Amino acid sequence: MKIIFAGTPDFAACALQALIAAGHDIALVLTQPDRPAGRGMKLTASPVKVLAEQHGIRVYQPEKLRTPEQQAPLAEIEADVMIVAAYGLILPQAVLNLPKLGCLNIHGSLLPRWRGAAPIHRAILAGDTETGITIMQMDAGLDTGDMLSIHRTAIEADDTTASLHDKLADQGAKALVEALENLPELQQTRQVQPEAGVTYADKLKREESQIDWHKSAAELDQMIRAFNPFPSAQTLLTGQALKIWQATVCPQSGAPGTVLAADKDGLLVACGSGSLRITELQKAGSKRVTAAAFLSGNSIEAGLKLGE
Repeated sequence: MKIIFAGTPDFAACALQALIAAGHDIALVLTQPDRPAGRGMKLTASPVKVLAEQHGIRVYQPEKLRTPEQQAPLAEIEADVMIVAAYGLILPQAVLNLPKLGCLNIHGSLLPRWRGAAPIHRAILAGDTETGITIMQMDAGLDTGDMLSIHRTAIEADDTTASLHDKLADQGAKALVEALENLPELQQTRQVQPEAGVTYADKLKREESQIDWHKSAAELDQMIRAFNPFPSAQTLLTGQALKIWQATVCPQSGAPGTVLAADKDGLLVACGSGSLRITELQKAGSKRVTAAAFLSGNSIEAGLKLGE
């Protein structure tokens, strides 16, 4: 099949690599325009663009796809199918109508749960024990299209957004190749998304990253894992920002935010219910370190209160 591929981050690059390895004809790759990144804010190509150029695939980087002129490079391909994975642009109906077999989307959740931009983060934040990949026939709605195939995976107790992202990227790439092998049959047996169970995965905002120590230790553990690697769960230590990267739930209790113990095993902090033993953290302007390494250079005693 002649394919147009639209995607931007590593999640999408994993799927593009799988299509290339499977021998598909990738006639055009769409990806977001180069953006400033890093400390020097240098214009940087997306992972999808880098991969496409390595394989000599034509790349198109429109700001929008609203006008016939913007859509013309897609129309001239006369593609069989278009694959969309974390692209970053909403596709108008005119674009969805271009490929003979329509547009397929790789979505990182079990639809209709967690439609939207941040399904991996939100699943961990909500305490879900299962997620997966949905291969979807796209329509003009926000992740509302018919489901072609569903692939489940467990969310482990120590999964972060980073680790779960990698699992789902690999799962999504394999599911996509499998779906293309059986596309006519899958399109005949596709399922309409049920109305029950719809939730939306809004993008994470930086203001969500502040730890409220009055919440339970279980809730804060989910938050820390969901916000790893971005935007990171944060609190205050004597007025300075402190990022929390890893912690475990413990039964000890006390006034929320109070340090109960600070030793080689970590920093034990009371929550609204239970406590968290922080084992990896990062002070403003410093590197991520283990709690033991952090405490060797910072004097913290029981009774100190975080978040103030």
